Amino acid sequence: QVQVVESGGGLVQAGGSLRLSCAASGSSFSSDAMAWYRQAPGKQREWVAIITSGATTNYADSVKGRFTISRDNAKNTVYLQMNSLKPDDTAVYYCLLTRRNINYWGQGTQVTVSS
Repeated sequence: QVQVVESGGGLVQAGGSLRLSCAASGSSFSSDAMAWYRQAPGKQREWVAIITSGATTNYADSVKGRFTISRDNAKNTVYLQMNSLKPDDTAVYYCLLTRRNINYWGQGTQVTVSS
């Protein structure tokens, strides 16, 4: 059973920062691609960032330059450092693990940015 657990969400003022964490189970974590998605109220879930097993990263245009995705394979954890947060960043943030072409989602963590 693969488990993916997000943490680190909360309430922050516009311009502030948060760091989300996503811990995954399994000894093959270093071979997994990891991504962050988010879903705002009344909107579809959207892709935010991805990091491959080789640590190549890519970002949605809406967060490029403000968010940084990274991974610590020794801790089976991926991070999303979010800086210069805006009210539009308010959403539930989900972590996605892709292992052997199977997707595993976490339960999500709420991020609320007040103006």
